[in-house]
Amino acid sequence: MGKYTDDDIRKMKKITNKIAGEYLGVYPMFISMAMQQERLPIGFAVKNNNGSWSYHIIAERLIAYKNGKLTEVLIDGIENKLNKIIDNFDGMRKDLITLLKEKNK
Repeated sequence: MGKYTDDDIRKMKKITNKIAGEYLGVYPMFISMAMQQERLPIGFAVKNNNGSWSYHIIAERLIAYKNGKLTEVLIDGIENKLNKIIDNFDGMRKDLITLLKEKNK
């Protein structure tokens, strides 16, 4: 059994590469390199102006990756974003209809 459980990971405010490595059973350097190369979809690696890297690991993506369910998490995220976009467009459509009605009075 690993050092961290799924629940442990969910409760963490910040997940470091070391923690992610221990959770997945790999070296932290693997996490760093794979994220820098965008080959490990558990979060984001950002290159800073000084050449160093910053990492943001998303708990649910890390857990889904370990459990082989990352695709489901990504699809749910896309679905939620699309629903927000649709809601925004619906609101804009209603506003446009209202404006057109006022213009035609």
